[in-house]
Amino acid sequence: MQNLHRQLLIGLVAVAMGAFLALVAIPNWVSAPDKVPHIVLSPLFWPYTIAGLLVLSGVGLVLSGRYSDEIFNADETRIPGAMKRILIFAAIAIAYVRLIPLMGMVWASILAFGATVSLLRPGHPRLAIICAVLFPLILYVFFAHIAGVAVPQGKFVRLP
Repeated sequence: MQNLHRQLLIGLVAVAMGAFLALVAIPNWVSAPDKVPHIVLSPLFWPYTIAGLLVLSGVGLVLSGRYSDEIFNADETRIPGAMKRILIFAAIAIAYVRLIPLMGMVWASILAFGATVSLLRPGHPRLAIICAVLFPLILYVFFAHIAGVAVPQGKFVRLP
């Protein structure tokens, strides 16, 4: 029963955070030009998308917690090492933000994706490492050369 209350609480907090982002944070702190040729290129598009997905996830957690009594009647199980992995992931995220000004977004993303892959230990590690390298490079090519959006470059490493 404790998991049921935890799931409802997490869902309600997610809905509240998404609503705060959409109603207060994004309109007040994200600036965007008046006319953007494509909605996807607007600086407002992805923050609103994330806020909407956060609200949808929260609503899903609340609904599934409300209507699934049988699933959560079992004893709470602990996952060994879960807190350690969460702290390591937080360290990866902080290192990622710190590395962007030095290495640029592409190289920092490759390192962060690779570190996260090694933390999660997927079933196909070679494929995950290939994706860790290719996804940031493909996204860089799209945004820098096709969409014409400046991707942050580092002080030491620059891409063409």
